[in-house]
Amino acid sequence: MHRTNETHDPNLRSWVESANDVGADFPIQNLPFGVISPNGVNDDRIAVAIGDQVLDLRSCFRAGLLEGLVGDASHAVFEARTLNPLMAQNPQVWSAVRRCLSRGLRQGSAQQTALSRHLLAMQDITLKLPSRIGDFTDFYCSIEHATNGGKMSRPDNPLMPNFTSLPVGYNGRASSVIVSGSQIVRPCGQFQKDDKIAFGPCEKLDFELEVGTFIGQGNSQFKSIPLSQAPEHFFGICLLNDWSARDVQSWEYQPLGPFLSKGFATTISGWVITQEALEPFRIPARKRDDAHGEVLGYLSDARNDAYGGLDLNLEVHLRTAEMRKNNQPGEVIASTSFDSMYWTIPQMITHHASNGCPMRPGDLLGSGTVSKYGDKAQGCMSEITWRGSNPIQLENGEHRGYLHDGDEVKMTGYCSAPNARSIGLGVCEGQVLPSGAI
Repeated sequence: MHRTNETHDPNLRSWVESANDVGADFPIQNLPFGVISPNGVNDDRIAVAIGDQVLDLRSCFRAGLLEGLVGDASHAVFEARTLNPLMAQNPQVWSAVRRCLSRGLRQGSAQQTALSRHLLAMQDITLKLPSRIGDFTDFYCSIEHATNGGKMSRPDNPLMPNFTSLPVGYNGRASSVIVSGSQIVRPCGQFQKDDKIAFGPCEKLDFELEVGTFIGQGNSQFKSIPLSQAPEHFFGICLLNDWSARDVQSWEYQPLGPFLSKGFATTISGWVITQEALEPFRIPARKRDDAHGEVLGYLSDARNDAYGGLDLNLEVHLRTAEMRKNNQPGEVIASTSFDSMYWTIPQMITHHASNGCPMRPGDLLGSGTVSKYGDKAQGCMSEITWRGSNPIQLENGEHRGYLHDGDEVKMTGYCSAPNARSIGLGVCEGQVLPSGAI
């Protein structure tokens, strides 16, 4: 049974009229958290998105509108410049904050006049990274993506035998995680070219469509997180683009995996969709093929089997420099969904902590590229174009095997379900600049 409550009521409407628009990413049923700074002011504070507005939570707290909501931690949470102190609270506190905000932002709320003084228009703020990310781990949870990648390099043995046994992951570079809207400079690295080893700007730049997970409460070192408790350590999700230099990756990845090919930039959307907002969109975990055998006990749980999956619809839009020149919109080059991921978010968390690794509030986990079989259902250019051998033709006649300088990549997503108000995941976008541009 889903743990929905009054905040999920599809009939709720907000006195912030833009939140009631059909197709709005941030209706009152969503209420994602982020970190903002008013334009022209270097003064970060936490906020919640509602329609095309943001509610400044620090300002609300100072006005006495959130007094005592988080008990003794209220000052630490609402005066913070990141979401880490809020993420460090327990799910009951997260739920209490969400319920308070939902009640205050509903039509007919007695707090409308008081809260309206603390609204800022989206166009008047700068979105920042939502947390101080201590560690970033990137997983590899799509069996379709893993199989496609294997077919390109190991056609006789495309899927490594460990894939169906554990969520494969590697430690990424937290310092290179940037917020949506940041520009991306084409990286340099070593790669093979014409049977020689060269160093220079990457020639096969790619995106990877992923879902990011923010850790809430952490665990002590040497203490694991049982799968039944993993949801208590899951604060929320974002969109994630794990930019990848494929030619550099192909040369460097053996035997220890990617390094420079992944460590230059990872873009995330700035608004964190809380796990509670996602409750109506939970689905069963993907059923394992009989040939894969039983999953090991620490990665098995009845609740995860029944509700561990998430039904997220995801798209990638590409807008070239030529499109911008001609005032043309971007084109959808990938449309896929998160419902077929082989491993769930709780399983990622549990496996990560199974050796006693300490997870900390604000840590980020990437899902790995989200791919399915079907036309335009793959989450990276390498799969879509089969390593550039079959370039896509865009509607304006341009072709792409990999990304060109000037290309803009925008990722979007939304959730929908019967008897639920659809919610959006925001935007994760970045523009590719030439090597050395910054």
